[in-house]
Amino acid sequence: MSFHPSRWLYLTAFLGGMVSLGVELAASRLLAPFFGESLPVWAAVIGLILLYLTVGYFLGGRWADRSPHPATFYEIAAWGAWLVGMVPFVARPVLLRAAEGMARLNLPLTVGPFVAILLLFAAPVTLLGCLSPFAIRLLVDRVERTGGVAGQVYALSTKGSLLGVYLTVFGLIPALGTRNTFAVLSLALLLPALVGLARARPGRAVLYFWMPLTVLALALWARGRPIRPQPGVIYEAESAHHYIQVVERDGWRYLFLNEGLGIHSVYRPGARRVGGTWDFFLVAPLFNPPPFSPDRVRSLAMVGLAGGTVPKLYTAFYGPIPIDGIELDPAVVQVGREYFGMTEPNLRVMVGDGRAVLARSPRRYSVVGVDAYRLPYIPWHLTTAEFFQEVHRHLEEDGIVVVNVGRAPGDDRLVAAIAATLRVVFPTVHAIDVPNSFNTILVATARPTTAENLRANREMLADPDLRAIADEALVNLRPVPEGGIVLTDDRAPVEAITHAMILAYLAGR
Repeated sequence: MSFHPSRWLYLTAFLGGMVSLGVELAASRLLAPFFGESLPVWAAVIGLILLYLTVGYFLGGRWADRSPHPATFYEIAAWGAWLVGMVPFVARPVLLRAAEGMARLNLPLTVGPFVAILLLFAAPVTLLGCLSPFAIRLLVDRVERTGGVAGQVYALSTKGSLLGVYLTVFGLIPALGTRNTFAVLSLALLLPALVGLARARPGRAVLYFWMPLTVLALALWARGRPIRPQPGVIYEAESAHHYIQVVERDGWRYLFLNEGLGIHSVYRPGARRVGGTWDFFLVAPLFNPPPFSPDRVRSLAMVGLAGGTVPKLYTAFYGPIPIDGIELDPAVVQVGREYFGMTEPNLRVMVGDGRAVLARSPRRYSVVGVDAYRLPYIPWHLTTAEFFQEVHRHLEEDGIVVVNVGRAPGDDRLVAAIAATLRVVFPTVHAIDVPNSFNTILVATARPTTAENLRANREMLADPDLRAIADEALVNLRPVPEGGIVLTDDRAPVEAITHAMILAYLAGR
């Protein structure tokens, strides 16, 4: 592109819009390993970014009136772009201290992301916000052209923002990761800004050419370094949906996603049992009236497949039954195949949102498992009466749904809400607390059942491992908590319930 002063101003405004929205989306991924991805995180990101842009619009207009020079405009763009490139390299200590301080001071979940965004993004995003009003001031040569120029600048900036959204989500983050995404966005604005500065004031531009060199040097230095180090990491990646880590300890492999508060899959070659939540999924069919035999389990659908732990267990205990595993993230599916032995020929993997994929499935199942609930971030649309009605439509006459729900010690609000919602659809609901965890397994049956069925069927089991799991389930069987609200597609305050639980837990520690 040949250099033309006005065209370069328009181009810089376009790139400023692209970088500002790209930074907003990349910011949520930067925070995910420390705070997860939830409405409070997004509220902190969107709210503060909008605030910084607003401040930038105001300051940019005032700045342009006081120093209406192209060199000043390009210097602002260069500093804003360079600071964007620095964000991921100073982020880790800021995010760790924000997360630790939030827990230590019993602060609400919104405070950690708020502090992190405040410290990391105030300066770069405010400077990016300065660009559009400054460009308008430089481009207006006659008063009667002000409206047209302003409209063109903001239209180009918005087009840039659209490009920033799609380029960041579907291109940069999946292909390069979060740190390199910030570096690319930084350089995409920084280099044109330096070119503009070189044309406007050549001697001044020389002073700024260290900026792209530092961005490139830090990107090369950080290549291959984990975003959130922990012992035993053998794989780390970022996808469009998750920050993914695979950790190996004492021969066992564990799948961590995002903030790493929960283990999403566990695997050890040759291990028939893995313990905890996953083993308890196996006892769900035992709540049907006796006599039980393994051939009564004819099929399984697993919403929240992750690395395939539950399908692997069902295959080991109930044979090569048809299993549909539904997982939102194709990158997690690939990790399951490469690191968690998820290669069972009877497992059909279906990539997509669990509710939408299940609704399209023509099959009916003996068991539908739902394991997409990991505190503190829960997909609310998988908790509602309408969702469980969809599950019911896909169950056989004696079908069962088994749901993994998070809780806090002594606080069953979320368990009570989902149990109340299940009762709207199913005649009977049972609850099993998972020892040494913050999890409760809810089992809802398409036919009326009693807890005594589990005890009676346990006596008929020939498999000693399954009998041992049933014994553990019986010991941890508990009354289903009462008083929960019924969650619907119109009103499902799942995050509000979760926040109240976590705050109460932190306050009582």
